[in-house]
Amino acid sequence: MKITPVEQLVDQANREIAVLEPKDALEQQEAGDAVLVDIRDVRELDREGKITDAVHAPRGMLEFWFDPTSKYHREVFADQDKNYVLFCAMGWRAALATKTLKDMGFENVAHVDGGFAALKEAGAEISEPEK
Repeated sequence: MKITPVEQLVDQANREIAVLEPKDALEQQEAGDAVLVDIRDVRELDREGKITDAVHAPRGMLEFWFDPTSKYHREVFADQDKNYVLFCAMGWRAALATKTLKDMGFENVAHVDGGFAALKEAGAEISEPEK
């Protein structure tokens, strides 16, 4: 059995999806043209804080929350004309998740190159973790 390394899957996904620079993602969010979607685990949010006004959708529930036919669908993802920009800690999970959403038929999806760390470095407003 031959296993495809995750790094190869991420590289392949990045060739097939939109990848935004952190600055561009933040500008789109500020202009109201995009919803930033944080797919990190709740423990990461508790440890590192959250980007102000980003929507949290844990990676394990993402497809279910986006799918309008799912009983778990979340209204925040109902607007098919909105741009949804995913991010994780560094970008790998978000690349794979964005590719999955694209494969599901979502067209207005992208992910942030470098993830949360890059957004923070680009000046994203961070709500500090609750102690």
